Amino acid sequence: MSRQRDFTNGNLWVDLFYFSAPIMFANLLQVSYQFIDSLWVGNLLGANALGAVAVSGTVIFTVLSFIIGMNNTTLTILSQQKGKGNEEGLKNYLNAFVVTLSCLALLMGTFGFIFAKPILQLLGTPINMLADATIYFRINAMGIFFLVGYNFISTVLRAVGDSKTPLKFVAIAVLLNIVLDPLFISVFGWGIEGAALATIFSQGFSFIYGVIYVLRQKLVPFQWPDIPKWKEVRLILHLGIPSGLQMAVISAGSAAIMSVVTSHGEAVVAGYGAAQRLDSLFLLPAHALSATVNSMAGQNIGVGKWDRVKKISLYGVVYNTFIMLFFACLIVFFAPFGIQLFIQEDQAIAFGAQYLTIIAFFYPFLGINFVLNGIVRASGAMYQVLILNLLSFWALRFPLAYLFSKWMGEDGIGYGIGVSFMVSSMIAFLYYRFGKWRMKQIFPSDERE
Repeated sequence: MSRQRDFTNGNLWVDLFYFSAPIMFANLLQVSYQFIDSLWVGNLLGANALGAVAVSGTVIFTVLSFIIGMNNTTLTILSQQKGKGNEEGLKNYLNAFVVTLSCLALLMGTFGFIFAKPILQLLGTPINMLADATIYFRINAMGIFFLVGYNFISTVLRAVGDSKTPLKFVAIAVLLNIVLDPLFISVFGWGIEGAALATIFSQGFSFIYGVIYVLRQKLVPFQWPDIPKWKEVRLILHLGIPSGLQMAVISAGSAAIMSVVTSHGEAVVAGYGAAQRLDSLFLLPAHALSATVNSMAGQNIGVGKWDRVKKISLYGVVYNTFIMLFFACLIVFFAPFGIQLFIQEDQAIAFGAQYLTIIAFFYPFLGINFVLNGIVRASGAMYQVLILNLLSFWALRFPLAYLFSKWMGEDGIGYGIGVSFMVSSMIAFLYYRFGKWRMKQIFPSDERE
């Protein structure tokens, strides 16, 4: 319990830095799953196999997105309960989340396994990548329960102010994955199936260890799952459905952009896949800050300290801007080398490096979007954030990527996506400044004790 932070008092700059740093490292470790898979697949199995992982990985995130969005709702509900000091409410909503997310994870895993091939075909996956992409997708779908489970435990701990303990769970999974990947891919000769199996075995072990550790240390008030009250499930669904749809909009938008990428041929698909692996690393600070401000603002909203919420917003944007500009400078100098970590084909390397160079200085705008949406989400204004994401991806990012690629060729993909980052950050700021999200109250007055 000593690792839990109370964000309703104290220095917000210090809290922002020390709470976001472990989340950033945990995200870095988590992204390394796909990073390590891509390194081994790209170098041992070739560019086509890497392209298959990239395409199927996009769809896997689409299948997972709704549950991940539901999982993100825990930051809002539980952080507000923590800020209010309502231990009984924290316990009850925690139980409700466990039951609800378990059911959804099983349903979504089944859906992903059954419909893997039709979804990949719908995206226009190149025929010589389809078989590998389908296998990779289906195996990962079988492990969705483990992925959701150990991410849920980490999210709960962050909601109550502990961002350090989740590092243990992620580190265990990554270390296992580092060992199992080459063993399954090369030594056992399982190819792309081995990469997928290594990932879900690692996540499964980490999930089981996480449950045992948290129960023994009594870090949060977990209990044996019981049928939750309807008002708890109703609130989770009321916030969780639009939150899940936010993630679905993001991932489906990414899948749509992948359909633009696949139209430019195999070299562009492979180069884009490698670039996306690096892209996911560069955006880690923005993702970490989004989760951080969500938790920090949630606790302060729970007790009505709006002056601190305003400061959290400002500090988060400033912090994001400096970090993203730093990464942008690194990208300009090291993009070709980074792409070559994954693939060796000249055309694919050229496109991947060019894409990263184009989009690098647009990253701060995307980070601003993450931070401000995290603040708004902390109030419980999930439908509003859903609308902002619909505008960002379907009114801006996908259309602009498509139009710019028609106008400028394959380089237009990067320019179109970058311009969409700028416009969507402006829209997010306008809503943060003038929207009515501050009026949102997710708990009835009789619970505010």
